[in-house]
Amino acid sequence: MLRPRQRRFGQRPFVAGRCPTSRDRGAASDAALGPLTAVHDLSFEVHPGEVLGLLGPNGSGKSTTVKVLTGLLPPTSGHVLLDGQDALADVASYKSILGYVPEEPHLYSYLTGPEYLQLVGRLRGMMDAALDDKIERFMTLLGIWDDRYQTLSSYSKGMRQKILIAAAVLHNPRIVVLDEPFSGLDVSAARVLKAFVRSIAADGKMVVFSSHVLEVVEQVCSRVVILKDGRVVGHDSVERLRAMLQLPSLDAVFASLVQEDDSEARCRSMIAAMNA
Repeated sequence: MLRPRQRRFGQRPFVAGRCPTSRDRGAASDAALGPLTAVHDLSFEVHPGEVLGLLGPNGSGKSTTVKVLTGLLPPTSGHVLLDGQDALADVASYKSILGYVPEEPHLYSYLTGPEYLQLVGRLRGMMDAALDDKIERFMTLLGIWDDRYQTLSSYSKGMRQKILIAAAVLHNPRIVVLDEPFSGLDVSAARVLKAFVRSIAADGKMVVFSSHVLEVVEQVCSRVVILKDGRVVGHDSVERLRAMLQLPSLDAVFASLVQEDDSEARCRSMIAAMNA
């Protein structure tokens, strides 16, 4: 189990303690600012066979949590535990069983789709014959095989997102971290991805799903962790959170827990400002 702070993937949870930011790194030269704590005492578990949703408004600590979880950012305290062991003690081994779809699609735009996936697969140590077969199958299933000779610079946002999704799962990872994976996808592709996420969890993988699309999180996630200002304000199944707060939807639960301003009132104020 994966576990931040005192928890693990696979057996218990993932742990992200206080995580550094650009302001932390600049604190020595600009003491007036002081350190900024991005995440406070965050602790949760992810078990095989479940999808954990990570929710929160902008600035809540989701991106920092994902970066710690994927080994891109070391926590200033706490641990990421996998099966009871510090996963970040051997980052290379940990990343070899990790699949990650980042929020920002940074790709080598001069490569074609198959070339990019070949690069990723070879870095993962995959054999060429098996890799080529997987690339053709994934690109066909994702509806982009006909564009295999085009460079990524000519791909639409949705097509690039499909390449990122394929790259994340080519090596059959044990842990899959998805950060806004539906960005740019059309309705048909989004439906396929939702079913795929549920299926890989059913296959025994541990999935962390960070998204702003509450309806999708409600449809695919076993449990949710809701963050606000770097702290956990909700952590349970969607059904239990709705029942405890006596609210009809995850959207209503989210609004209640993060204490969002009334959206209708804000909308009216924006219309008034536009028309002023």
